Amino acid sequence: MTQTTNTTPTHKPRPWVDLLVSIVIPSVILMKLSGDDYLGSTWALVIGLAFPLGWGLFELLRYRKYNFIAVLGVISVGLTGGIGLMELDPQWLAIKEAAVPLLIGLAVLVSTRTQYPLVRTLLYNPSVLDVDKIQRALVERNSEAEFEARLLKASYLFSGTFFFSSAMNYILAKWIVTSPAGTQAFNEELGRMTLVSYPMIAIPSMVMMIAIFYYLWRTIRRLTGYTLEEVMSPHLHGSEQPDGPSESNKGR
Repeated sequence: MTQTTNTTPTHKPRPWVDLLVSIVIPSVILMKLSGDDYLGSTWALVIGLAFPLGWGLFELLRYRKYNFIAVLGVISVGLTGGIGLMELDPQWLAIKEAAVPLLIGLAVLVSTRTQYPLVRTLLYNPSVLDVDKIQRALVERNSEAEFEARLLKASYLFSGTFFFSSAMNYILAKWIVTSPAGTQAFNEELGRMTLVSYPMIAIPSMVMMIAIFYYLWRTIRRLTGYTLEEVMSPHLHGSEQPDGPSESNKGR
């Protein structure tokens, strides 16, 4: 029987490309090319939003990452375009901006009551950590219950980052985007909001997520005795690590 091989390319994070395609290019188009002398408000909106929408769809289809958050991101860009093209009240933009991270935060909370909490998928997963190795150490030290309690707390903190983003998105949209949809001013304000949202929302949220990962790692460190290098997923360091804690962590 012929063995089927997995031909799906491995996804490699490209933060600078993501930043350029999803924020910088759309913002420049919306702010600088929305005038009648250039693209006009409608085409500037369509072309500007086509970059993040196209990039998001490309990532989903090429790497087959059909996860809840990625799909919501594509839907969010599509809704922004719909609000602009249908010339709806800017109030709907603020509601949309708040609704997307709010839904993600609620999904993280709801997932804690299921067998597949989202924090495991996003932070405690085999692509980042050697989950099997950690689990064996937890069983040996009878620390599973304490680890699960810490993981639940990490889930609550993780959902809080999205609630923060939801509130800030609403405030920012109400503050910056005040012009009627379908106008040059609306496009320029939308581009300005996209640029401002990165330092005011994305970076603080990223810092909070790094802090949560650090909290999770400190928990793993204390309960298993392993260093960070020893529990990283094998494919990240290209070699297998020994199963026991390092010599420096053993009692003398």
